[in-house]
Amino acid sequence: MPKDEREKIRHLLIVNDLKGQRTIPLKEATYSLGRDLRNAIVLRSRSVSRQHAILLRVTIPETDQCCFRIIDGSFKGKRSTNGLFVNGKQCFSHDLQHGDVIEFGSNQAQARYYAVANLSEEAFSEYCEEKDIHKLISEQASSANPFETIIGSSNNILEEATEVALARLASFPELIPNPIIETDLQGKITYLNPAAASKFPNLKQFDNNHPISAGLSAIVQNWKGNSLIREVEVNGEVFEQSIHYLPESDLIRTFIIRDITEQKQVEAELQQRDRLLQAVAEATNYLLAELNYEIAIDKALATLGEAAKVDRIFLFENHYHPKTKEMAVSLQFEWTHSNIDSVRFQWQNLPYDSCGLSRWYAILSSGQSIYGLIEEFPAPEQELLVQCGIQSLLLVPLRLEDKFWGYLGLADCCSDRHWSKHEESALLTMAVSISAAKFRQQVEEKIRYQALHDMLTGLPNRLLFDGILSKTLPNASRIGESLAVLFLDLDRFKTINDSLGHTLGDQLLINVAQRLRDSLRAGDTVARWGGDEFIILLPRILSVDEVVQVAQRILQALEKPFYVDGNELYISGSIGIALLNEDSPDSETLIKHADAALYKAKELGRNNHQFYTACLGAKTPNILTLEKSLRHALERNELVVYYQPRVNILTGKITGMEALIRWQHPEMGLVAPNVFIPLAEESGLIIPIGEWVLRTACQQNKMWQEAGLPPITMAVNLSLKQFRQPQLVETVAMILKQTELEAQFLELEITESTAIEDIDFTRKVLQRLEEMGVYLSIDDFGTGHSSLSRLQLLPLHNLKIDGSFVKNLTTDVKVTHIIKAIVTLGRSLGLRLTAEGVEKEEELEFLKSVNCEDVQGFLFYRPLSAQKVTEILQKGGRE
Repeated sequence: MPKDEREKIRHLLIVNDLKGQRTIPLKEATYSLGRDLRNAIVLRSRSVSRQHAILLRVTIPETDQCCFRIIDGSFKGKRSTNGLFVNGKQCFSHDLQHGDVIEFGSNQAQARYYAVANLSEEAFSEYCEEKDIHKLISEQASSANPFETIIGSSNNILEEATEVALARLASFPELIPNPIIETDLQGKITYLNPAAASKFPNLKQFDNNHPISAGLSAIVQNWKGNSLIREVEVNGEVFEQSIHYLPESDLIRTFIIRDITEQKQVEAELQQRDRLLQAVAEATNYLLAELNYEIAIDKALATLGEAAKVDRIFLFENHYHPKTKEMAVSLQFEWTHSNIDSVRFQWQNLPYDSCGLSRWYAILSSGQSIYGLIEEFPAPEQELLVQCGIQSLLLVPLRLEDKFWGYLGLADCCSDRHWSKHEESALLTMAVSISAAKFRQQVEEKIRYQALHDMLTGLPNRLLFDGILSKTLPNASRIGESLAVLFLDLDRFKTINDSLGHTLGDQLLINVAQRLRDSLRAGDTVARWGGDEFIILLPRILSVDEVVQVAQRILQALEKPFYVDGNELYISGSIGIALLNEDSPDSETLIKHADAALYKAKELGRNNHQFYTACLGAKTPNILTLEKSLRHALERNELVVYYQPRVNILTGKITGMEALIRWQHPEMGLVAPNVFIPLAEESGLIIPIGEWVLRTACQQNKMWQEAGLPPITMAVNLSLKQFRQPQLVETVAMILKQTELEAQFLELEITESTAIEDIDFTRKVLQRLEEMGVYLSIDDFGTGHSSLSRLQLLPLHNLKIDGSFVKNLTTDVKVTHIIKAIVTLGRSLGLRLTAEGVEKEEELEFLKSVNCEDVQGFLFYRPLSAQKVTEILQKGGRE
């Protein structure tokens, strides 16, 4: 070990308090000891003062060694509460000797001082880590008091050291690392300690104009206490300054307690973060609560702009350039500080590639942000930003359902601003909220569009047309002009739709809608009324010739062939016209009279137009009103299904039900099926009505089964158009799945004439239905002039004898032979026989005698409501 290391004296303090023992190497010039956690050496005892004592390193004269002096009290000269004791004797100050015991007011907090030599720095550090350090020190008896070894025990030397130490103590401010400044009452600096001179070299030059000394005189004059703490900023750094007024000396002493620059920066960032988060929350609330999307965006941007203290906020949207169709961007929303001009006109329809913003698109579309000072951007981007006076920019992407639809930006025009993570995070959060508002706007627009437009053709629907007509009528009356409503119905469309399918029919309607648009004038409105009907509004009519020209142009446009999926199709149209006049003064009457004129056009051979006249309205047949009402019967829940039980002749028990539709008209009462069914067939309404009957009957049968009633078969009739529709089998399968009814409990009936119209087609459809497990029947057998030899080609299960034969059983002998033959042949083919229209006991007895299994008719049951049938089934099926 080198000589200088061996001769160096090392000092340590072993402290014992309520927290236990710890060894403290004494390496600094000063130490404060006390209960307060800010002391260099904290003593854990309630009997210890907040700052109980000071340890001060003093130099031994004529040597390069030093010892430590302990002084009772704080740096301000305030004595401790319970005193300081060294080796059992109370004292104000004491030069510590090797082995001295120090008590701080009581024995709860003690310390022992040692000075050791002949140890290297590394060995001394290990020495201090030993648990039983007192034992180690006692073993080194020869060096127990190195002061005696080196300088002897001369009291004169110690006294001399004491005088020097007291002088040094008087200049204690010179020793501590904290800056200390003293000024007179006029603010002139009278003293700086070395730490202050080093930290603030220009302090005396600026005198009372320096932030450290500025305003001290005014503070003291209006100040009642003796001390206070304030914050001062010097060249961007922030310090905590403790100010003490010493009236007896007429001076002001300040201490720079600590540099709090980093703390203030953190606090400022946290405040900015909280301010941004609050702004984002308020802005999000605007976006959620405000129904008007544009107003909500304006409010949201203003809220964030003020909180972020920026000069501009941009919201850009991507779109295709109106001319070149390349990807471009436009500034849609902008908030600026009060003294900043708008630049929206400069940022419209800018193609990314052409204007040098392709880098922006690449980065933002990948989900990353763009930020920095303007000089950090490429030259083409700088050119655009300079035009807007931007010095610093932050951009984040706007994404909607993984689609990059625009970006949101903050800009500073007055300083080289460096954007924080808090600002980027707040902007990203705002971008999410704006995208959510954008999505809501799109959904609302879609809902509004769907509510007011026909989804197939994109034309306005009835609701929108009624609104447009209602708004147009007052304008026409005010300026003395007329208007016309045209009702258009396509001729032969149903034939095309039924023969080629709904998909092709829908495409044809789309093409028709486009031709109608092309035939109209600017400002005219065409709407789809329903099915193959369209309604047209011609506002600002000055003469009837204008209406005639439009009608003729429409008819001529429809006469040209339509080419759909390789098919060349020809249709025509019939148009009814009503003019605004005394006979047709309001929207409802105009539409009604145009509809009446339409039927007149149909009566006159179709493919023409007719104007409404008063006499035409008087001659409108009731059947017209009935057909119009039928179109709304299904949606208004006016249709109802009745059920007629099928009874076994021998047991009298119910073996099945037949579903029969009824129409309960709100004004005409119960409309007979033979009246409205032909209308439904002709208009094509039989398809949706028939599907509704099938679903309702299956649901009812399933409900009876779930109620614990005996399972029975439900028979449903299929019309010719229903049976011929391409998706019949799929529709039946879907309804069975939806209602959860097993196929064996469904029986589908077709008439004899339907079955034999196209025997090959019928066989294919019935085979597919049989494979599903559905029972199949021929209804009204005997009226279609067919033979059982042809019907045996079909997979049938049941044969229903038409009621017209049963009705003549008792009056025509030939009929009895026909029924016997039908029953015999049907049984030979394995078919179950059901006789319809049984109303008399004699008819029943005859059918029993020829072994006909089941019967239907008024003799047993009339068609009944579902509730009545339920009551009968609950009684065991006999009545």
